[in-house]
Amino acid sequence: MKIGSIDLGHRPVMLAPMEDVTDPSFRLICKEQGASMVYTEFVSAEALVRDIPSTVRKLEIDERERPVAIQIYGREPEAMAEAAEIAERARPDIIDINFGCPVKKVAGKGAGAGMLKDIPKLLAITESVVKRVSVPVTVKTRLGWDCENKIITDLGPRLQDCGIAALTVHGRTRSQMYTGTADWTLIGELKNDPRMEIPVIGNGDITCPEEAARAFDTYGVDGIMVGRGAIGAPWIFHEIISFLETGKTDHVGLETKFELILRQIRESVDRKDEKRGILHIRRHLAATPLFKGIPDFRPTRIRMLRADTLSELEEVLEEIKTIISKG
Repeated sequence: MKIGSIDLGHRPVMLAPMEDVTDPSFRLICKEQGASMVYTEFVSAEALVRDIPSTVRKLEIDERERPVAIQIYGREPEAMAEAAEIAERARPDIIDINFGCPVKKVAGKGAGAGMLKDIPKLLAITESVVKRVSVPVTVKTRLGWDCENKIITDLGPRLQDCGIAALTVHGRTRSQMYTGTADWTLIGELKNDPRMEIPVIGNGDITCPEEAARAFDTYGVDGIMVGRGAIGAPWIFHEIISFLETGKTDHVGLETKFELILRQIRESVDRKDEKRGILHIRRHLAATPLFKGIPDFRPTRIRMLRADTLSELEEVLEEIKTIISKG
């Protein structure tokens, strides 16, 4: 699969952009684990144009994580075009437009998935960004605003006509948020539309190698994107890739999984500070499947999520590893 001149290989598996998740450290770990391409956290066009330091820092790219996309969101064509120009100076391989974020503080203000209620402006934003940058521009969106307005099969070709190089579709509407089960039927229908010449990438509920293979085999997508399934489990990319290539999963060992989690924690602390770094990483610790099925785990889990020093957190994790090893 190619996005512009960027060759991502056969059946690529990408890390989805996620706010407060896909920071540089996590992206690099996922890349090392086999992710074909990684995406930054959401970057606000308005904040980028205003040169807000915390937003500008989201543009930081490590050469080792390439190919990497910077994802921007906003609700005005000119601001989005200007933000795309600023983002391009950080030298991403791709600029991605977020028309899919469903959270109230984004969609409720007309950006992200909120643009699905104003298709003329959505298309105007896409055209303005494509015209202002030289790198490939891609779009990530949803099936539609709600179940009565699943418009992706009509919207896809129109976005293609704006000049985008690839389209990622999350198999839910905005009104669904992240509830229920992702519906890949319309993603497959869009991919099989003879009008579509650009890659179609599917996203939603990919949490294991078998689901990844099913997405390719059943719906014919060019690539898949893993989001929440990677939180606290960056090794999912290694396991998916091994299954796609051989039909068997090369399971990552317990020791390696703990090493990766500890690396995330330490790099988060190094990048922020001890207090903020630990707060940042708790989302990964709360979501990781590594602790699933441990009997009577609740007291230990509470200790882990309340630990406020690096040494205390490392001590709890060592206890957990011992419990799993003996189990």
